[in-house]
Amino acid sequence: MATYLTPNRHGYSVRFSPFTPDRLVVATSQYFGLAGGGTLFILELNSEGNLAETQSYQWSDGLFDVVWSESNSSVVVSASGDGGLQLWNLSSPNAAPTTFWEHKKEVYSLDWSRTRQEQLILSASWDCTIKLWDPNRQSSISTFCGHSQLVYNAMFSTHVPNCFASVSGDGTLKLWSTLNSQNPTSSFRVHDAEVLSCDWCKYDENMLATSGSDGLIRGWDIRNYTQPVFQLKGCEYAVRRVQFSPHNATVLASVSYDFTTRIWDFKQGCDALETIKHHSEFVYGLDWNTHRKGQLADCGWDSLVHVFTPKCLNNYS
Repeated sequence: MATYLTPNRHGYSVRFSPFTPDRLVVATSQYFGLAGGGTLFILELNSEGNLAETQSYQWSDGLFDVVWSESNSSVVVSASGDGGLQLWNLSSPNAAPTTFWEHKKEVYSLDWSRTRQEQLILSASWDCTIKLWDPNRQSSISTFCGHSQLVYNAMFSTHVPNCFASVSGDGTLKLWSTLNSQNPTSSFRVHDAEVLSCDWCKYDENMLATSGSDGLIRGWDIRNYTQPVFQLKGCEYAVRRVQFSPHNATVLASVSYDFTTRIWDFKQGCDALETIKHHSEFVYGLDWNTHRKGQLADCGWDSLVHVFTPKCLNNYS
């Protein structure tokens, strides 16, 4: 396992580069995101298997999420507690970021479209809205209103152009078309609690997973919401992020406020395949490495970033 310490900065989000298997970006905040600034760390896995910092960028408010461009290996976008988005060009480390200001409260989630027809960014905010951005324009393309409480996460479909999902403190999962900001195409209550995260299955365009403050992970077929396809339980507190594996259709990873990272296979039952306890605080950030089967990164409020392959996935088929 490779580990990096972000001193006096608490981890909120970690993402592997879609272009380079050994490169990561980490979004962090001072004082657990309650006050102070934020730092963006660019990390590399070196030939010795250690994580080393290659660049860092400072922002005046806490950074809560970060995402890589899907078209330019030197561009990342961060989201901050002051309601802004910052586009950083890593090939020009001394240049100020391009900033986008429209949200009225904290921006908690970012996603970059994965279909080749479009290069767009989604931002989800505690102001109860989701915004769609073209990174080459200063103003947003659309604003999506419909959630009655803060929006924790919005994710583009990995298969269907112009489609995205959002989840909120109001307990609902909503599906949207980027071509219609007036109303969601569907809306369903998926947890009797705040819904903190959602992710699309990489192998089934109709399947989504959600996680909530109730400690549950649920899988949904978007053609029929009458009951979940699966329910995974075992987390003692809120599940902050859930993410489908890019290499196995039924495997997921999650991170939780119970300080754990867990690996699941919903075909194998409702219990975790493995529970990893290598953090001493809330675990917030999670990402699979698309370039290396089974490799994960996570980060948390204990200022630690880990890159590792869970034991249960070493020979998993």
